Amino acid sequence: MPMTAEELQLRRIVVCASGLIYWGGVWIQARRIHRQIGRSPNLKPRGLREQALWLGWFVVIAGWVGQPFLVEDGTSNPFLVLHHGLLSPAVLIPGIALVLLGYACTLWCYAIMGNAWRIGINAKEKTALVRRGPFRHVRHPIYLFQIVMLAGAALLLPNAVSCFILALHCVCVLFKAADEEKYLATVHGAAYRGYTSVTGLLLPRFFRSRPRQK
Repeated sequence: MPMTAEELQLRRIVVCASGLIYWGGVWIQARRIHRQIGRSPNLKPRGLREQALWLGWFVVIAGWVGQPFLVEDGTSNPFLVLHHGLLSPAVLIPGIALVLLGYACTLWCYAIMGNAWRIGINAKEKTALVRRGPFRHVRHPIYLFQIVMLAGAALLLPNAVSCFILALHCVCVLFKAADEEKYLATVHGAAYRGYTSVTGLLLPRFFRSRPRQK
């Protein structure tokens, strides 16, 4: 059954709204933390590496929010052509579900982190090592749930642009997580190394390392 104009409009609205709500929520969260700690939660990128990451995320945000205005069923643009095999109603519900689940779990992470939440890294600052909630199993669950949301958006608008946005975001996440891992290992030392031995970077570890027998 061909996709109706109403269904395409719903897909556009969900993808665009999810991007606006997510990044609007980040701005609100940053302001809330600023009020709690009395300073910026490291919004300004430090150094060329962070600046490059911020640029990458700007592209992700622009594509996430802006793509729905460009997508048209039957377009001749090869980057915006929708994959009709993924446009059935059976995929619509999972796409919306992933978007909603990803954002709900992001809010959960915010609540668990409290005022330890930061955007960038300040090497002179020591934040608490959070190990509750989703952090019991995954060291960077917020990045995981961002990927879940973008995967849902890609299901809703399946084309080359959606795949590029998702791939670029994953690359940015891996670089950002690596920087945070280095910082946290420096700040928390053995406690963080022990934490990494029982948790996964973006997915739970099903096989945890065990202490060696003497």
